[in-house]
Amino acid sequence: MSTKTVTTPGTKLKPKTERPKLWKVILLNDDYTPREFVVQVLKAVFRMNEDEAHRVMMTAHRRGACVIAVYTKDVADTKAKEATELGKSKGYPLYFTTEPEE
Repeated sequence: MSTKTVTTPGTKLKPKTERPKLWKVILLNDDYTPREFVVQVLKAVFRMNEDEAHRVMMTAHRRGACVIAVYTKDVADTKAKEATELGKSKGYPLYFTTEPEE
């Protein structure tokens, strides 16, 4: 009489690393900041090309706001602040904000 021993390879549990929550950077439209200036800021801070920047600016102009990009929280906050500061430095009420992505 023989007894058979069945061994199954052990599976190690890896700690699940959660991806950081992403945040949207949003451009809010205002009636004072010149369109060309908004395009310049989008190109400088968000590395957009001319067409992309113009499209985003027009979307914000028509709808009141436009999501520009999605980043981790610290990057989103930094870029929104940098872009807002560029407007402020020229005396414009240009404003970028952030909110968590759903």
